[in-house]
Amino acid sequence: MKKNLINLAVVATLSFLSVAASAEDMYRDAWYLVPGVSYMNTDSDLEANNGGGAFIKLGKELSPSWDIQGGLGYNRASEDSNFAGIGGRYKQTTLGLDALYMFSRDNFRPFLLAGLGAARNNVDYTNPADGKKTSWLANVGLGAQYLFNDTFGLQADVRHQWSRAKLGFDNNTLGNNTTETVGNTLLNLGGIFRFGAPAPMPVAVAPEPAAPAPVVEPAPAPAPVAEAPAPTPVCQPKDETITVGAEKLFGFDKAQLKEEGRAALDEAAEKIKANPEIKAVIVTGHTDRIGSDAYNQKLSERRANQVKAYLASQGVNESMIEAIGKGESEPVVQCAGNKATKKLVSCLQPNRRVEIRAEGIKQVGCN
Repeated sequence: MKKNLINLAVVATLSFLSVAASAEDMYRDAWYLVPGVSYMNTDSDLEANNGGGAFIKLGKELSPSWDIQGGLGYNRASEDSNFAGIGGRYKQTTLGLDALYMFSRDNFRPFLLAGLGAARNNVDYTNPADGKKTSWLANVGLGAQYLFNDTFGLQADVRHQWSRAKLGFDNNTLGNNTTETVGNTLLNLGGIFRFGAPAPMPVAVAPEPAAPAPVVEPAPAPAPVAEAPAPTPVCQPKDETITVGAEKLFGFDKAQLKEEGRAALDEAAEKIKANPEIKAVIVTGHTDRIGSDAYNQKLSERRANQVKAYLASQGVNESMIEAIGKGESEPVVQCAGNKATKKLVSCLQPNRRVEIRAEGIKQVGCN
């Protein structure tokens, strides 16, 4: 019976892991709270039925691949009625710290976990030899998170948990006091409440450049009697830099190209292909200063590589395209404040950009 329940818990969690969800990267170095409930499949040595309980955890996004969660849990189960002569409850209180390896930072985030901590096992049966035992705690498992938006989601995991318990029976014989290592399997389900990180802002579409003023041709001057020969044009090298606002290419804090961004890059690709004299194309990604330095550097690199890949897909020779990320190191505007308010995000908009520099463009005045 217990094996079937364990299998059911594993299948339920794996089913949750198999849900398909595609979304943009949502790693923001955030803190989050996870309150929830547990279903416990107890170790057979405890001679107890399966039970349940509750937990609360505090989590932190450490990097694009790692989280930590620390928390308190409580579970209990009634004594197995098939074991004659005793009655009561088994109760377990845990305090632990888990490390989570995150396979994704999209909305759907499968993970593996391992943790250590302390457990208080109270075998509160009628047998007077039973008792309380505080011991080490270790657990491993797998699970997943699903974020519905930037502030709320769900987390589910199944884990096997080891600790030490004081038992008053041995091989179904009362009165033989022993301390044993017991392993309980838990299926946990909780809500995720994220805080301490900037929420995504609505995308601000870069204004279209104003149309150039019409050129008014001056009235023709009377022809001179003897016209001097026109001077020979000076051959001057000319490079060109195309700057595209990040909001036009990507969503806020995202690295996936939007349709509007593809249209802007199509125009840049055509200009590059129309000039065979171009020898190199440098794509540089820039971010604002919201978020950590390390995260902004990686985001700028991902954006530059996305633009490089798209230009190559439009026929630009990939071998001459170089993608560089400069993070927040080269701002073009300075704004007051540190809290990620809507006003600050809007003020820093010019810093979120991608520059495409074409080197070796046809020289001015040269054939």
